[in-house]
Order: sequence, then structure tokens, then C-alpha cells
Amino acid sequence: MRLWHEQLIPSLPRQQLLGQHRECCALRGNGWNKNHATVNYVFKYSPYKLFQYHELIMQEMQRRGYQPAEIWYNPLYRGLKCPSYDSLEIVPLTQPIYPEHEMDYLQECLENLRAKGIEI
Repeated sequence: MRLWHEQLIPSLPRQQLLGQHRECCALRGNGWNKNHATVNYVFKYSPYKLFQYHELIMQEMQRRGYQPAEIWYNPLYRGLKCPSYDSLEIVPLTQPIYPEHEMDYLQECLENLRAKGIEI
């Protein structure tokens, strides 16, 4: 489980992009606050930040011709097996969305991709 550095999103191969969508869906749903070392930092922030990150993923999917389910564009939606939020405070969009996505993290992500045989 990993959220790729957001600078990499436009360059992610199909498999990683679609996998990232699945990860975001899982984290937004019943995976929220489930301990996992590589994504624990997201739980320090509002779930709205995860929605903002997921939006980037879905926009890239659409740019490539994929059609994520429209319901995921609702920040309150958490999946079929998880009750929606009643409300979420809208938080400002920051650049990067997660402060942990700095240059060291970008390098870590690039190394992870290289280990999979993917050069970006």
C-alpha cells in the first residue's frame, strides 16, 4: 500500500495508476485508520485530503480514457460497504496535498518503481 508522490501521477504506468485508484477507494472506505506503515501519515489529516489526492488520480484516469465511477467524486462517499460521512470540513488544497510528499519521498517512490522495472 502506497500513495505515489503526486508529481508522478501523470507518468504512472496503467497498472500503478489503476492500483492507486483501488488503494484510494480502500483507504476512503473501511481502510480508514487501519495501520499500514507506508500510509499511516494520511490518518493525521482530514479524510478530505485523501479525497483531494484521489481526485488527482481520477482526473488522470479520465485523461487516459478511463471512467471512474462518478460517485467517488463525492467527498462523503466511502464505498458500498462503508457508511458515507454525514459531513466533512472542506480543507484548502495544498501543494503538495500531503507535506510528507517532499523530494525525499519522490526519490523513494522512484526507487520503488525502478525495483519493479519501471523507469520514469
